[in-house]
Amino acid sequence: MALSFPIYLDNHATTRVDPRVLEAMLPYFTEHYGNAASRNHVFGWQAEEAVENAREQVRTLIGAKSPKEIIFTSGATESNNLAIKGVAYQYREKGNHIITVKTEHKAVLETCKRLEREGFEVSYIDVNKQGQVEPDDVRKAIRDKTILVSVMLCNNEIGTIQPIAEIGKITRERGVLFHTDAVQGLGRTFFDVEAMNVDLASFSAHKIYGPKGIGALYVRRNRPRVRLTPIIDGGGHEHGMRSGTLNVPGIVGFGKACAILKEEMHEENERLRMLRNRLREKLFSALEMIHLNGAEDPWRHPGNLHVSFSFVEGEALMMGIKEIAVSSGSACTSASLEPSHVLRALGVDPELAHSSIRFGIGRFNTLEEIDYVAEAVIREVNRLREMSPLYELYKEGIDYRTIQWISH
Repeated sequence: MALSFPIYLDNHATTRVDPRVLEAMLPYFTEHYGNAASRNHVFGWQAEEAVENAREQVRTLIGAKSPKEIIFTSGATESNNLAIKGVAYQYREKGNHIITVKTEHKAVLETCKRLEREGFEVSYIDVNKQGQVEPDDVRKAIRDKTILVSVMLCNNEIGTIQPIAEIGKITRERGVLFHTDAVQGLGRTFFDVEAMNVDLASFSAHKIYGPKGIGALYVRRNRPRVRLTPIIDGGGHEHGMRSGTLNVPGIVGFGKACAILKEEMHEENERLRMLRNRLREKLFSALEMIHLNGAEDPWRHPGNLHVSFSFVEGEALMMGIKEIAVSSGSACTSASLEPSHVLRALGVDPELAHSSIRFGIGRFNTLEEIDYVAEAVIREVNRLREMSPLYELYKEGIDYRTIQWISH
């Protein structure tokens, strides 16, 4: 099979829309273009039926009891904001303390920082060197005034999967609401909101081969019934939690993407794991001073390989393999010159953090692409190291960190 360039290995940033998803969406742009809130004619009825069908498809994938527990949003950032702020404002009389984790996505961390400026207290829990939070640390952090715990299902940078079921058991026992940013892990690891005692969960279609600009928030309706203060006011759409005209084509695409994932995820995950392991084995067998960031299986996203290459600047490496789309961190923070907050939380040396590359393997990647990427990365790492005086010192057995540099 002939290779086609550029090669896309940044599937944690976004994914290509599956042709089957696009096919399902197209009629809702040109034929069934009604407003789902128009209750007095057939165009509105068709749109509403399509939305409710998609709601059921999302519900089925996550194990929710009722499609009414699915609230459509513009994406995961909005879902995270609605979940965290919505709980904070609704339950403020009960308490003002929130717990989250240092490696969360910025959509969670920045939302929590906003609430801190408004008088809420937030505890940021540490993770171990693999990026996992210890459930007992969550237990110890809970106070009488704690109203919400927010822990992501799977890290968007290093692919580490969190022990959501164990944390959910703790929060349920303590009567504290539990939210998870499930965006990166949806369909990539076992996830069931009922089995895991999850009360709120955020999702985004564009991470599962659906369109951009559409997301969802799962909101539990009983035992306990979760109430949210809306952060967008208007016509009272989505059970009053999220006003605004529904993006019907996007919702249809989201539902179809969930239906495909429900049907194919087990086989697909095995294939992703095979491709990822092949890339890992090729890189680690050919290069020295290479470091894996994140957890091992089964606590790792099957398509994630996050690697640091000592004595190589990550940005320089990416410039040297321009025909391959990879990332030096999450898409939301890659414009920053600061080391990843996720790698800092793991205790990764800042210099090593700057040498890190995230390979995000997805549904449409091929074995030929993986082999090409491995060869290109190995070649470029060796080329860059040949120009590195620090690497020369390392080969001579000198630890450059112990050298006393003299300035004139």
